[in-house]
Amino acid sequence: MAEEQKQRPKIVVMGGGTGLSVMLRGLKEKPLDITAIVTVADDGGSSGILRSELQMPPPGDIRNVLTAMADVEPLMAQIMRYRFSTGEGLAGHSLGNLILAALTDISGDFVTAVRELSRLFAVRGRVLPAAGEAVVLHAEMSDGTLITGESKIPEAGGVIKRVFLEPADVEPLPEALEAIRNADAILLGPGSLYTSILPNLLVPKLAEAVVASDAIKIFVCNVMTQPGETDNYTVSDHLQAVYDHIGLHLFDYVIVNDGEIPEQVQIKYAEKGARPVQLDRDVVDGNGYKVIADKLVLFKTYLRHDTDKLSHHIFQLVQDWIDRKS
Repeated sequence: MAEEQKQRPKIVVMGGGTGLSVMLRGLKEKPLDITAIVTVADDGGSSGILRSELQMPPPGDIRNVLTAMADVEPLMAQIMRYRFSTGEGLAGHSLGNLILAALTDISGDFVTAVRELSRLFAVRGRVLPAAGEAVVLHAEMSDGTLITGESKIPEAGGVIKRVFLEPADVEPLPEALEAIRNADAILLGPGSLYTSILPNLLVPKLAEAVVASDAIKIFVCNVMTQPGETDNYTVSDHLQAVYDHIGLHLFDYVIVNDGEIPEQVQIKYAEKGARPVQLDRDVVDGNGYKVIADKLVLFKTYLRHDTDKLSHHIFQLVQDWIDRKS
């Protein structure tokens, strides 16, 4: 078993939010050694309250990723996601967030709490916060306005010029740096571009480690634009935003959806200001990115990536990369 684990390609997945969790549900079924590095900039809802009142990193995105990668009965996953709808002081809180808060208090350390919950949940891989402390995300808008707080940025209604962290010199976890250094593949996205994906790359030493790595680097582009963050963005606009913050073309491959989204679904999303992200292939190709395009969407209540197809493409890219190197 140890030998089998040793032979598994090492993949680091960076991001936050629902998109990352959905993708990880598929990836964990592949023979991969996964480390998920999750943003700690969230300041809304239950996470924001616990962050403010208990002076701890926000647990929400970490909880979602732990649940996605856990090898537990569906009921246990449902318990972790359970959100109280009534009760003074309880309404709006996720039970999983409260468990992480309790473990942080018991262990005296958020990182230890995440590690212990990972063990209890038989998580397939490792889940690490991008830093051991909460960070504040700021956005400078195109008109010069400054917006403070991850949850406030999409609500500002303007065009985002750049985002940055406070403190700017926040230290990443040593385990996260080690995972990046040892990675065969580094994967970013899907998720909120400015508030879930980029905050990881704004941790200085994390960004430096990603740039220095000779791992294959893959960007999974969102299926739909996000109101208040990526209005009218094409695939190349997403990549340009990363370039503008990092200063180089970071990725070898870009995975995008080119499947048709039913008109009634588009109408539903258009009411909220979202539309399909268009693949401007000439621009993406011209900037040196290799494109993997496929029908990658499923629609039930919400549009989501087809995790089986997406994880297949990712695994194939990683395997081919390793074969070429060996």
